[in-house]
Amino acid sequence: MWLLDKMLKPLVREGRLRVIDHDGTVYDYGDPAAEPIVVRFTDKGAALHVAKDPRMGAGEAYMDGRMVVEPPHDIRDMILFLMGQANRKGGLQPPSKVKRLFDRLGSRLDQMNDRTASSKNAVHHYGLTRQFYELFLDEDRQYSMGYYRDPANSLERAQIDKKALVAAKLRLGPGMRVLDIGCGWGGLGLFFHKHYGCEVLGVSLAPDQVKFANERAEAAGVADKVKFQLIDYRDVQGQFDRISSVGMIEHLGSRHYDEYFAKTHSLLADDGIMLTHTIGRAAPPGPTDKWSRTYIFPGHYLPSLSELCTSLERTGWEIGDAEVLRYHYAHTLQEWYRRTCQHEAEITSLYDARMFRMWQFYLVGAEQGFRGAALVNFHMQSVKRRDALPMTRDYIQEEVARLSAAEPEPVWHLAR
Repeated sequence: MWLLDKMLKPLVREGRLRVIDHDGTVYDYGDPAAEPIVVRFTDKGAALHVAKDPRMGAGEAYMDGRMVVEPPHDIRDMILFLMGQANRKGGLQPPSKVKRLFDRLGSRLDQMNDRTASSKNAVHHYGLTRQFYELFLDEDRQYSMGYYRDPANSLERAQIDKKALVAAKLRLGPGMRVLDIGCGWGGLGLFFHKHYGCEVLGVSLAPDQVKFANERAEAAGVADKVKFQLIDYRDVQGQFDRISSVGMIEHLGSRHYDEYFAKTHSLLADDGIMLTHTIGRAAPPGPTDKWSRTYIFPGHYLPSLSELCTSLERTGWEIGDAEVLRYHYAHTLQEWYRRTCQHEAEITSLYDARMFRMWQFYLVGAEQGFRGAALVNFHMQSVKRRDALPMTRDYIQEEVARLSAAEPEPVWHLAR
């Protein structure tokens, strides 16, 4: 416990943290008058495991039940509390040069996403059961940032407005051919067809997502116009008037950006528009979190704006518009976390308690990234011809408002 004690003493300056070691020894940090968040270690080596690599160690210790947060608080309270302290100036010492070197090397090796690795990585995460995702996503199973025009809006409304925002930026019209790369469970493609009469091809490497998306298209009677294929984007052929890419770039790895943007450039009509929606870093390029790469998204990498812009420029695109969306994903993740906790029993029954705790840690870890200014979302409109877009951005919010008003807000069917 001595090493963790040494780290926590200068870190906790506001509020109060109490750590109870495996032998019952109590350590207090911060303001003695504040109500403490209480963390308990259940075995002799747990505190050292956390101290040696705080992010990786804390995630593993929590998953394995070696670190417990005592009620009435939970792991979200603890992480937001500690990272709030760490994000202040001088709050946390940076990793050593050696550790940074190994982090960069590990991140680079994990980004070797050829066809085999890409397919394997997609199944690792998106191959979890349908029932599991239904427990915390909105009715349309949107598994990316909601767009909170008002922070008080429901997740359902925010996801409708996200689809509306993407559609507005694509400037869709009847009869257009749209390629949706990383199509998820099909909701965005079905939204495009419903409101614009587009022909949509959605592609993904997650078999159950593609199967379910096609089932949805069949049930809606639009399977002749909205189709989903289990195919690598590198193998797509043909020409498309519009291309949407939502939550796809994160799975490529930076070494594949030029390949990706060159391929999509070849698929888009000369007067077309491509919209890339991705999580990104509000900082220069750097390694992606090891715990997330290991347990949640193997092979993933979060780009900086400079990496995206440079690759788009190298591959012949013109950037028509770029938008940084800051806190929207924090609100989304907070609601996903709430719904996940609400269904602890069901998730534990589907998998086990370790899986439930892993998912908690993943969601709140991501949330604190968006609250602490490390992570944002990027929207990149890219074109071949600059006259493909209007002179001003007024059309975007006008179309978002129209689409939002046309879509009734569903009630989450698992709400209690």
